[in-house]
Formats: sequence, structure tokens, C-alpha cells
Amino acid sequence: MNINIFFIFIVSGLMMIFFLFEPLNIKEQKFTDVPLFEMTAFTLLEFNDKGLAARMSGNSAIRYNDRYKVTNVDYTDNTKEFKANMKANDGLYKDEIIDLKGDVIYVREDGLTFKSQTATYDKKTTVLQTGSDYVSYLDKNKVVGSSFTYNNLLKKIESKNIVVNYQLKEK
Repeated sequence: MNINIFFIFIVSGLMMIFFLFEPLNIKEQKFTDVPLFEMTAFTLLEFNDKGLAARMSGNSAIRYNDRYKVTNVDYTDNTKEFKANMKANDGLYKDEIIDLKGDVIYVREDGLTFKSQTATYDKKTTVLQTGSDYVSYLDKNKVVGSSFTYNNLLKKIESKNIVVNYQLKEK
């Protein structure tokens, strides 16, 4: 084999590679919301100068830079006059606000119970609200409505489209 034919063969092979093959196109991605860590079967305790302020537990949680995303959340707030417990299928804890979704149950120490599919609880103002249908109980009294706002500090409830079943006390 002639050396010229060998070099022509090599050069033509390299030219075919240069013109016929496209380089691998790798797209650059920006991740703006990357989880910091994930927990399973956890309990999160929050303390203040008076002791245990809040307790949150769940089956799993993903911690982002500014929030927790929790499944099967069980949250207890012990910072106000009455201890309040909230449970839901899913929860988002961000900036002192807890958004709950799916089978939400709110039970306060004095017996006030609230059930809905969605709820938002603001820890700073202690306001619990929902824009969806709900059922609320206090002792034997029952309230059914289409929206609900409860201010724990003012002990004031606002609701729309309500039906109330109120049991009078006997003397």
C-alpha cells in the first residue's frame, strides 16, 4: 500500500467525521429550587424562652431554603392560651404560615374542632381560614358552611352560607 493512499484514506475519514457527525448538544440547566434535604418519619420541635412552642411530625418532609413540604402532617401549636393541633394529608410550612390540604382536622384544647379539605394557619396572627366547605364542632353544637375564618386571639369566627345546630343548655 502506497503511503499517499494511506494518508488520503486517513484525511478523508477525518473530513467525513468533521462534516457528517454533529457534536453532542448538552443543554445547560439552572436549578432555582433545589431541596436541601429530605426526611422520613420525623419530628420537628420548636422551642422559645417559655419552653416547647410547636411540634410538627410527619411521614416525610422536603426542606427547601425557605420552606418545608410535609406529607401526613401533624402540627401542634403551644404558644397561645389554648393548645391547637392540626392534621392533614399534605402541608407547606413557610414564613410562619402553614397551608394544609386533604382531610384537614383542627382541634383546640377547649374542644373546638374544625374539618375541611384545605386550611391556612398563620402562626403570628393565629388566624385559621379556609375558602372551602367545612364542618365545625364545639361540644354538641355544629356549624356547616362554605368558608371559615377563625381568629384565636380575638376568639372571633366569621363564616359564609352557614347552617347551625345549637344545643340549648337545660337548667
